[in-house]
Amino acid sequence: MTIRPRRSALYMPASNAKAIDKARTLDCDVVILDLEDAVAPEMKAEARAAAVAAVAAGGFGRRELVIRTNGLDTPWGADDLAAAAAARPDAILVPKVNDGADVATYANATGAVPLWVMIETTRSVFRLDEIGAALAKARGGAFVLGTNDLAKEMGARPGTLRAPFQGMLAMAVAAARAHGLVPLDGVFNGLDDEAGLAEQCAQGLEFGFDGKTLIHPRQIGPCNAAFTPDAAAIAWARAIVAAFAEPDNAQKGAIRVDGKMVERLHLAQAERDLAVAAWAEG
Repeated sequence: MTIRPRRSALYMPASNAKAIDKARTLDCDVVILDLEDAVAPEMKAEARAAAVAAVAAGGFGRRELVIRTNGLDTPWGADDLAAAAAARPDAILVPKVNDGADVATYANATGAVPLWVMIETTRSVFRLDEIGAALAKARGGAFVLGTNDLAKEMGARPGTLRAPFQGMLAMAVAAARAHGLVPLDGVFNGLDDEAGLAEQCAQGLEFGFDGKTLIHPRQIGPCNAAFTPDAAAIAWARAIVAAFAEPDNAQKGAIRVDGKMVERLHLAQAERDLAVAAWAEG
């Protein structure tokens, strides 16, 4: 199984040519060319053309390139989806999905391109398993949390540790994992709050997110550091992999490693940690 780290996913306004050029040099794992929130209405068509041109031009290296479109309930959504599907980025991210029917509608519009969905409406919170099942059926993809929109709909004031959202965050990760999808955490708004960003990244890691969406390049380094296994985690992962590789343990479901009981589920996590660490070094 190929493991592709997505520790840091940076939103970049597709209407900003300098931002797109800069994205080709940044150390993020994912670049999301945004046609939605970051683009003014009068710039939508120009941003769409720029995103398509950026995909065609390439130059993003190993970074995953995603286009976030406007919704089908907007004047720009249908054209965005048609253009993005023809451009064939690594994935198309769509906003404000409410249920499995929405996923199916977007899947029909995006053709063979993998589909990612924003989990950012109160309705979606009660349909996470349904959305996950539909997305897995439709070449998914990823759950991307849109916590700012959730806060707006709820009238919530979440703070750094997002007390009003903790149940939703856990359920979103569980639904994503249940259907083989990637869960990505929402953005952190405090551009100058390095301590707050580190705290929220650590929380996202605890919940089981693969990484976090970001709104500024200065957030990439701290986010990558948080979602990259540290030296102790790498050493432990290597010990687990080596132990299961021993001939006597080949058929065992659980073994003893350094005085601890370890199961094959821990082997899968160890292999993922080593893959992420190798990516970070690469």
